Formats: sequence, C-alpha cells, structure tokens
Amino acid sequence: MKTLFLQAPSFDGFDGGAGSRYQAKREIKSFWYPTWLAQPAAMIPDSRVLDAPADEISVEDSLKIAAEYELVIIHTSTPSFPTDAKFAELLKERNPKVIVGLVGAKVAVDPSGSLTASPAIDFVAREEFDYTCKEVAEGRPFESITGISYKLADGTVQHNPPRAMIENMDDLPFVAPIYKRDLTISNYFIGYLNYPYVSIYTGRGCRSKCTFCLWPQTVGGHRYRTRSAANVLAEAKWIKENMPEVKELMFDDDTFTDSSNMERVHEIARGLGAMGWTWSCNAKANVPFESLKIMKENGLRLLLVGYESGDDQILHNIKKGLRTDIARRFTEDCRKLGITIHGTFILGLPGETKETIEKTIQFAKEINPHTIQVSLAAPYPGTALYKQAIDSGWLKENDAVNLVNDKGVQLALIEYPHLSKQDIFHGVEKFYRAFYFRPSKIWEIVKEMLTSWDMMKRRLREGVEFFRFLRAHEA
Repeated sequence: MKTLFLQAPSFDGFDGGAGSRYQAKREIKSFWYPTWLAQPAAMIPDSRVLDAPADEISVEDSLKIAAEYELVIIHTSTPSFPTDAKFAELLKERNPKVIVGLVGAKVAVDPSGSLTASPAIDFVAREEFDYTCKEVAEGRPFESITGISYKLADGTVQHNPPRAMIENMDDLPFVAPIYKRDLTISNYFIGYLNYPYVSIYTGRGCRSKCTFCLWPQTVGGHRYRTRSAANVLAEAKWIKENMPEVKELMFDDDTFTDSSNMERVHEIARGLGAMGWTWSCNAKANVPFESLKIMKENGLRLLLVGYESGDDQILHNIKKGLRTDIARRFTEDCRKLGITIHGTFILGLPGETKETIEKTIQFAKEINPHTIQVSLAAPYPGTALYKQAIDSGWLKENDAVNLVNDKGVQLALIEYPHLSKQDIFHGVEKFYRAFYFRPSKIWEIVKEMLTSWDMMKRRLREGVEFFRFLRAHEA
C-alpha cells in the first residue's frame, strides 16, 4: 500500500511526537527528528514521512497530502491524541477508503481506549512497531499481524498477540537517508546543539528504572539493545558524505553511556574522531573520567545529562540510581576535560517540597551546566510515576489527558498535601531566573555569542522566545 508516516499538525511549536521526550511546546522553539517514524519508512518502498509541525504545514494542506495515500500511520502522544484523532476523522471524510493507524506510547498502553475514542482509527500498533507497520503496508490481513489491536465488524476490539522485541538492531535500515529524502533539515534545531544537527539512535531501551521516564516503560523496554559499532559508524559515514551541511551528530539513545556499553562507546568515539565528527549524546552523570577523556579526544562536544533533582531522597524515590555526590564529581570531570553539559531537571517529583525545590536550584547553580532545561513532573500513563500518583491521590485518573494547556505548554498535574500545583508550576520560572540571571552566567552566554555572528543571531532569537516563555509562565 502507498504509505504515509505522519506527524500531524498540532499546537504552534509543539514538539510532541516521535523523538520528543517532553511532549510540549518548549521555552525555546525546538524540533527533534521523527526517528521513530523514519525507521519503518525506511523499510517500506515508496513511503513518505511528513512532519507537519516542523514544516509548518497547515491542517488543510496536510489533509490534501494525506488523502492521496492508502495507508496513513500517525505518531500520537497523550497530549496530542485529541487533535490527532480529529485529524484522522477529517482525513476519513476526504478519503473514506484510507486505512488509518496510530503508533506511539499512548496507544501502546491504552490500545482499547485509543481505538474506541474515534471511529476513524482502524488499528493501533503496540510495542516496537517497525515490522508491524511493514506488514500492514504489505497488505497482510490484520488477524495475521502480531502487535496490533483493531476493531472487528461488530465494533469490538481485537488484541493480537504481542510482537517480540527486535534483537538484532543491525537488521534495521539507516534513518538518515529518509531524513534527507523527506525532511527539511534546516527545520530541526535544538538550543544546545550545533546547527544544523542530525540525531539518530544507536540502540533502544534503557536499563535504568527511573519511574517517570516514558519510553523504556512503554515501547523501548529495560534491556539496552544496541547496533554494532561498525553499523553506527557506517551511518555516520553516510551522513558525512551525503549531508555535508550537518555540523553535529546527536546520539539520542536513552543512555548512550550505559556502563554495560562503554567499550562499544569507545569504539564508536574513535571511529567518529577519525571521520572528524563533532558529536553529542545522552549520558547518566556517572561516566568514568577515562571514558569521558576518550570521548572528548574523539570529537565529543556536549552531554545531555538528566540530573532531575538536587535532593538525594527524591533521586532515591524515583529510582534514579544516582547520588548528588557522584553527579558533582562527574560534572567536575567534564569541566576539567572541556565537555559542555546541558542539564535537565524536573520539579514536582515524589518527595518534592518548597525546600527541595530551592535545594535543587542551588545544586544547579553550584554544578553550573552550560544550559539547563526545567520540566514539570509528567505522569504519563504507562509509567510507574503515573500509577504511584493515582494510588497516592496526587493525581485524578482522568487528569492525565491535560498534560499541556490549549497552547501546548506543559502543566503541573501532580499535587501534594504540602505543595500545590501552582507552587510547582511557578517553580519553573523561578528556577530559570535564579540560574540564568546571574552575572557570571550572563557573561558566559555573552562570550559565547561573541564567537560568531550566527551564534549572536541564534542566542538573540532564543532570548526573545525565552522571555516570552517566562512571561507566559507567570500568567
């Protein structure tokens, strides 16, 4: 079947689909690559990926494109599901024969609710959906395809047996050629990455058990299944030769630096160094100094590090598997080696108080990553945090659909007897102001702006967006 993989139109600037860890409109406009859609697209001849939010394609224009296809597979998320379902209904009005399927964590954990929410949704793919999408596109009968749920003629929902996890990750084709074919590379930008960048996965799953983290608990699993170093380097070589405009390669694995994986990391690093790549990755704040040194000497520029909190009890509560003293030592090691850090923090996790919010702000100022992201604890259905919040009375079950407001901005949903949603929500702008509005941090960013005219323009644009975000958060 002629197949379209679609990131449907949504809120202005909303990065809510495949590849996005925090499905919301960000403080600075950013877009991650729709890697989870590009992967099955690479397996289906003559398919196409359409990323409507990044390309700023309207609902009407997206419908015109989608109506030309026999099969449309939409990546959805808990915040975007209502608008994605509405788009499916509009599409069915245009082309009643089109088959519409949904993929993503939202439908993986609630296949029945997702299917019955709209008559326009024909099937949902649970678990890893690469081969599921391929088999649907081949026209196989639904009853013969593992990993899908679909509606029978009488309206009841049929759940087929689950699909086995992919074990040989090298069997999956490269996603970069799909990026080049279908996407506008200049539309993808992240504040802390060199522009333009490309992000890919070198593996799926994460051994960490963080209670809030969506992907390992819903789609990727808790085993880290990796591509071989040779396979990763082959794709890096392809990007270098075919996308010469790309200035940075980002490895978006949940934890690229998993301790079980360090020899492979060293091999990949040395290969990237030989190609002259500048690269970045997600890391836990416990990478040994010698490994950091090998990575830095071979082109590593930045680590995206989830610190989450400056309070050890909160880190224990969320099963982070890390202490603040280890994170401090790691951060100092990175500073000695000249590795830039983008640190991420979360407010409102179990155990949060006004005092721990202040403690985390002071911790962030003390370790002083170059840039930060402050998010609100998001109880996504399917996560241990969601179940804990419901069981403890911190969240009403039906409130989880309201993870963002009507502009796509993240909301505080969890509330404690001693700490209100409003206190947690407004902790975000307090955190940002305390961290960035320091003379030393302002001077650090000004010096960075003076390195080039491109950086000057970029930081000025981001500054305007950031101040608008703060004003909106105060409202």
